[in-house]
Amino acid sequence: MKDFAGEGRIRSIVIVGGGSAGWMAAATLARILGPDYASITLVESDEIGIVGVGEATIPQMATFNRMLGIDEDAFIRSTKGSFKLGIQFIDWARIGHRYFHPFGQIGVNMAGVSFHGYWLRMHAAGEAGRIEEYSLQALAAERDKFMRPIDAGRSPLSEIAYAYHFDAGLYARFLRSYAEARGVKRREGKIVDVRLRGGDGFVESVVMEDGSALPADLFIDCSGFRSLLLGKALGVGHVDWSHWLPCDRAVAVPCESVAAMTPYTRSTARACGWQWRIPLQHRIGNGHVYASSHMSDDEAAAVLLANLDGAPLAEPRLVPFRTGHRERFWVKNCVALGLASGFMEPLESTSLWLIQSGLARLMAMFPDRGFAQAEIDRYNRILITEYEEIRDFLVLHYKATERDDTPFWDYCRTMEVPERLAEKMRVFEAYGRTWRENEELFNDTSWFAVMLGQLIRPKSHDPVAEAMSLEETRERMAQIRTAVANSADYMPDHRAFIAEHCAA
Repeated sequence: MKDFAGEGRIRSIVIVGGGSAGWMAAATLARILGPDYASITLVESDEIGIVGVGEATIPQMATFNRMLGIDEDAFIRSTKGSFKLGIQFIDWARIGHRYFHPFGQIGVNMAGVSFHGYWLRMHAAGEAGRIEEYSLQALAAERDKFMRPIDAGRSPLSEIAYAYHFDAGLYARFLRSYAEARGVKRREGKIVDVRLRGGDGFVESVVMEDGSALPADLFIDCSGFRSLLLGKALGVGHVDWSHWLPCDRAVAVPCESVAAMTPYTRSTARACGWQWRIPLQHRIGNGHVYASSHMSDDEAAAVLLANLDGAPLAEPRLVPFRTGHRERFWVKNCVALGLASGFMEPLESTSLWLIQSGLARLMAMFPDRGFAQAEIDRYNRILITEYEEIRDFLVLHYKATERDDTPFWDYCRTMEVPERLAEKMRVFEAYGRTWRENEELFNDTSWFAVMLGQLIRPKSHDPVAEAMSLEETRERMAQIRTAVANSADYMPDHRAFIAEHCAA
């Protein structure tokens, strides 16, 4: 085992690109490696904008903040953020229909059987009530309420899963301050060339516009869709998923805030895609994701501008993209994160999670200058599987629809889907069962919420749910419903909570 001063240790790291991916990488490396392990330099140009158009996240983001030792109130203040309890979906299953995908559990599993089975049993008897009434996050979101969990025994208030909305530009600035305070050096300027080492083809250095070269042992490619190192210099190809996720454009614009600050992201299906709404303290982030094969850029911008809560605060900005990922994420001494590694539309707010997950795997398999191929292969296998599992969850939203009002939705409704997703749908259609595949991001509750919300109706329910008498099931479910309602009543208004704890 090499000691801290081992000859093979990584001694220099260059991160190519800033934005959320670059500064998340810089902050993570600085935090875990410390100031004396290796020099860390981040290269970015103020002339090259970032894609960030406002971010919505999932609860795992709080884990990332805790790893960095970040004070949550300071983070929310600095990014003008708000809190998020889930995602509301409008017009996805059919026009006029809406549902909520909440964070946290729905109900309580009883006698070894998922709560979903009991709910389906009672629903078939006409006694279940709305599924949202058994989720504190869903009920609180309906009432624009929020609080952090407290020590309240077995009350739902003891376990409140939540995430964040924040300004992506301010987030990068916040992490930059964090990383620079821990020794990360920022280099301003454009990269004009990437030099590969003779013999083994490793990245040797990046060449700046002024002719200077930056060598390093390890390179992190956070250069966005350009993928300067992994894609261009190392020639790693792209796996295209546009046949399953046909949207390839987004147009984004911020607008003025309104009185109510909703503690959730909203996704509204449109004729050829969908529109996001992300509420921040100082504005609302909006975007229209669409398929350019079905709608022009001007039409898409018009749809977006016609469906804002307040006056637009800027001109709409176009963001072309391709769904899919690089064939490999780590090649030789280069690891790609963020858009340089792949892209999936922000339908379930997974963009920052994929950066976070890539960083966590990298630190768990952090190399020396030997760059063991077995570790690299394992990293790529795990990350590719993770991308595929998230892809399947996103495809579900498009496939499980009754909409046939436009050629776009007719295509989505009738398309063939990956077999892993098709199997999950078949199992749900039989007994309403859902499951989490190994370490996949989305758990059984998420799959249940979206399958049910997209109007997939199981033929029956989990037969083991009938081991408990109908009377006891009715009584226990009533207790859960009451506890959730009382907890939602207790919670303060979302805007009031922010005003008290973390107003910008």
